[in-house]
Amino acid sequence: NEHYPFVNPPLPYAYDALEPFIDTKTMCLHHDRHLQTYVNNLNETLKGWCDLHDWSLEKLICNADCLPEVIRQSIKNNGGGVYNHIFYFNGMSDLESRSNAGMLFSAILEDFGSIDSFFQEFKNKALSVFGSGYAWLVLERGSGLKLVTSANQDTPIVKNLCPIATIDVWEHAYYLKHYNQRAAYIDDWFQVVDWCYANELYMKYK
Repeated sequence: NEHYPFVNPPLPYAYDALEPFIDTKTMCLHHDRHLQTYVNNLNETLKGWCDLHDWSLEKLICNADCLPEVIRQSIKNNGGGVYNHIFYFNGMSDLESRSNAGMLFSAILEDFGSIDSFFQEFKNKALSVFGSGYAWLVLERGSGLKLVTSANQDTPIVKNLCPIATIDVWEHAYYLKHYNQRAAYIDDWFQVVDWCYANELYMKYK
């Protein structure tokens, strides 16, 4: 749903599709409880604000600082939570074609030197997030690909960056399987990234 009332879209794969890398129970809890809570909270926040009911999620997030103070932080937290989670879930796949990065592959080589150095840098970024947040591969118009982090449910779109891929490093994304071993979760996540989907986004932004 493009505007209020927002809905939690179904996963683009079965809950157990990413086993053994992302476990079924984590997928169920992460999607059906964590994301659903952000959706519910966002709708509850917007309920009485009829003039915002036709605003898209991106418009709400990017203009949060201009909104009334009483709803501003909730829009940032819950709107960001909805946007980031949907982006994260859509960015993984069990399809064989997921490693087909197309033109994005060439751009990664150009901007990071090698695939190994790209993965290492991405991993370091994800490990560097203190507490809860995300690591992102983004396209910065005019200067190419870069890796950035965001805290809590902040999003890179507010900085006019175009998101290509993201890893959620909130502990709820990995604790059931990996406990506090974030590095092991990051290694597993690399196995299920949908680079084909990331390439589609890259080509759209280019």
